Amino acid sequence: MQITQNDILFRDDDLIVVNKPVDLPVHKNDFMPADALYLTKLVGQLIDHPVFPVHRLDSKTSGVIVLALSRDVAAALSKQFEQRHVKKTYLMVCKGVPGEGVFDKPVLIKKKKKRQAAETSYQTIREVETLISYKDQENVSISLVKATPKTGRWHQLRQHFAMNRTDILGDTQHGDWTLNKIMTELCGVKRLLLHASSLSFTHPATGEELRIEAPMPEDFSIVLDQLAGAKI
Repeated sequence: MQITQNDILFRDDDLIVVNKPVDLPVHKNDFMPADALYLTKLVGQLIDHPVFPVHRLDSKTSGVIVLALSRDVAAALSKQFEQRHVKKTYLMVCKGVPGEGVFDKPVLIKKKKKRQAAETSYQTIREVETLISYKDQENVSISLVKATPKTGRWHQLRQHFAMNRTDILGDTQHGDWTLNKIMTELCGVKRLLLHASSLSFTHPATGEELRIEAPMPEDFSIVLDQLAGAKI
């Protein structure tokens, strides 16, 4: 796995925004081997400059992530995230048709082993009917959904949609394992269908309001198109 110039969405003297590939950790942790690949390492090698992470994006999630080119900029950007001044928008493919609304049930915080308040706004963009039936479910529908988390809890989107029985496809931790297997068998896609599609924030040096977007991955269209009318 590599990061190329095509993955760079924005860059100036203070920060760089990239479209993170799926299954790539943002930074190194104690459980990785010495030669493991991670985003900050690959981006730093690509631009020949040290980079500093300022927010989280799960390794299984693709999409927009901003990295700072100095510790001062990293601190300023991190403060915006902590104060919830940054707007994050995600695209996902989920089971069922959630419609439009807000999920506000508390979600589990893994490290603390307790639940905390969380809020996610969502809107269904596209509905797809299938002929897929399994267990007690018949003709399962799937949807392309846009979601905006108001809080930033651990696996917040994955937990919220699973709680409401609209599991995100490809979620092997909180989701519907049977539907995940069917998706892979019919479409050849084996990934979490969750993508950080846009990020809006204030440039810490110029004060400019920035909105950076990353295109929807091809895998999303493949699943939506190939499962339309699919039967199993």
